[in-house]
Amino acid sequence: MVFILGFNFPESRLVKSALTSFYGIGPRHTQRLMSKLYIHETARVGSLADKQVLDLTAELSNMTIENDLRRKLQDNIRRLRDMGAYRGRRHAMHMPVRGQRTRTQTATAGKLNRVERYG
Repeated sequence: MVFILGFNFPESRLVKSALTSFYGIGPRHTQRLMSKLYIHETARVGSLADKQVLDLTAELSNMTIENDLRRKLQDNIRRLRDMGAYRGRRHAMHMPVRGQRTRTQTATAGKLNRVERYG
């Protein structure tokens, strides 16, 4: 097991999939991080040297990921609601926010706006 930024990863797991398991890091950020640290895209977590793991952890700690990013998203939505902006009111009513139609097919938007994205 390799410990990266508070998470244990099995040694057989690909570095690419281990990085994308963090909230806020997608395939693009993963590719950039791996190329910056000279990690091959088919490398396994167990094959990383200790220095690479430390460099990877240092890079990830400089990024806004996981709980910090979730908190930032909640704060942005809370700010919109407190201002009384149109988008904030739509979030509060669990309605589509970005101009989608509301005559039919609002179930998906209702589900997404009920996610713990608001205070």
